[in-house]
Amino acid sequence: MRLNKLGLFICIFVFILSFSQYVFAQDFSKFPVKGMVTMIDLGAKKCIPCKMMAPILTKLEKAYEGKADIVFIDVWENRQQAPRFNIRAIPTQIFFNEKGEEVYRHLGFLDEKSIVKQLTKMGVAMPDLKNKG
Repeated sequence: MRLNKLGLFICIFVFILSFSQYVFAQDFSKFPVKGMVTMIDLGAKKCIPCKMMAPILTKLEKAYEGKADIVFIDVWENRQQAPRFNIRAIPTQIFFNEKGEEVYRHLGFLDEKSIVKQLTKMGVAMPDLKNKG
């Protein structure tokens, strides 16, 4: 009887684990977004410079909502994205214009001011960051 309960528990655990991976998998094929300036930060949640950038990206994602798409892709969890974007080191930030063409690439930590400067250079109006983060 005890073995049956353990077997049932293992089956349920495996089912939940496989289902959660299916539900939380993101479709990255839509990036870069056509018709909108897109900044993709390719890194990893466990990488130190990437962790330092996380709050900046969260703030800018909210601030630029509807004006530019700010996306983070964890290349350790989504390994197929590294070769797709030709990633040699993390973090790497890639800026795409409205046509989906790469216009700028940066390797390493990129501060908020530099991101805003690049987006402004690409024609995206600078939002009021004081009220958005």
